[in-house]
Amino acid sequence: MSSRADTDEARATGPDSAGAPASAERPDGAHATAARTGEAITTSALHAAATGADTFPGALREALNRRGLSLERVSERLRVRGITISQATLSSWQRGRSQPERARSLRAVEVLEEILELPAGALRSLLGPRRPRGRITPPGAEGAALQILGEDSVVEKALGARFRHFNQETSSLMVHDIVKVGESGTLSAISTTNVLRASRAGADRAIFVLSFDDEAAEPVDIRVSCGRLAEATYLKGLKSLVLEIHFGRELAKLDTTVVSYAVEVSPSETPATHYERWSRTNLHEYLQQVFFHPGALPSDCHRYVREKVGAPPRARRRIPLSEAHDVHVLTSRCKPGVHGVAWDYGTGTDVTAKGGPGTSGTGDRPG
Repeated sequence: MSSRADTDEARATGPDSAGAPASAERPDGAHATAARTGEAITTSALHAAATGADTFPGALREALNRRGLSLERVSERLRVRGITISQATLSSWQRGRSQPERARSLRAVEVLEEILELPAGALRSLLGPRRPRGRITPPGAEGAALQILGEDSVVEKALGARFRHFNQETSSLMVHDIVKVGESGTLSAISTTNVLRASRAGADRAIFVLSFDDEAAEPVDIRVSCGRLAEATYLKGLKSLVLEIHFGRELAKLDTTVVSYAVEVSPSETPATHYERWSRTNLHEYLQQVFFHPGALPSDCHRYVREKVGAPPRARRRIPLSEAHDVHVLTSRCKPGVHGVAWDYGTGTDVTAKGGPGTSGTGDRPG
């Protein structure tokens, strides 16, 4: 197994990975993990922030959240009433990438109002003028994340409606990841320190998504040393952990803050083979360290970069193992993309040549 991360998300992964539909509903199998005290920690604070309910996408997302309906169930209810609208189309509507315009789609909106128990015209009255044909690239944080992650990534599925506003108030300046590999060769812990800068006044929190390739590798302890943990939700079906960390104060524009957290992981079924972090913005500096147990030292380690998730690796270079049994990569002026370290134990397997773990999505143990 291995791992990945972004200044918004990271991942520990092995040869496999997975991903799901962006709906405001949590995927089956979601549960809150224990954080230091052993008590479940969840929050709806982010859901209540800036939903944009005065727009068609915002009102649709809010209604779906309130009714607790998945896009699959809504699509099925429309089909029963003789209207065929795919989950992909519904997802596009709620994210503002397209809007209903044709007669069949407008009829679907009227039926949606009934399904979602909204007053007649509540959704249709929010539709704007017809848009130019062609795909519309989402602005800001969402568009930048999509360029690296692609459509329907694990991160997008894990965040649902929140993906649209994914950390749009902050950007990462510096990130330091420490990955620990245990005696069995499996991932044992990840810790991240992230220096964030506010892009606007009032920023007071950030979200991080940690994705795992192996279902057996689940977070067992979460510790936040800088910041306050407000949410720790493990989505078993997506093998992803969503962390919401509050800064403890509202930042002024261009103000900076430091967030640090550590996650201990239960033993996976397969050895870790690499760790990746994706970043949608330029990092001033990125430091990645991987520490190996003396009983599980790799025969070879190298660094690499991908332009986006699933792209072939480039800039591959071997890196030496130190006397402390660790390897590290320090990158200044780190460009957006996926940055990883891979290793093997003499088996001849090169996971990066196959597209690496989690080619269907990335996460951070983000930053």
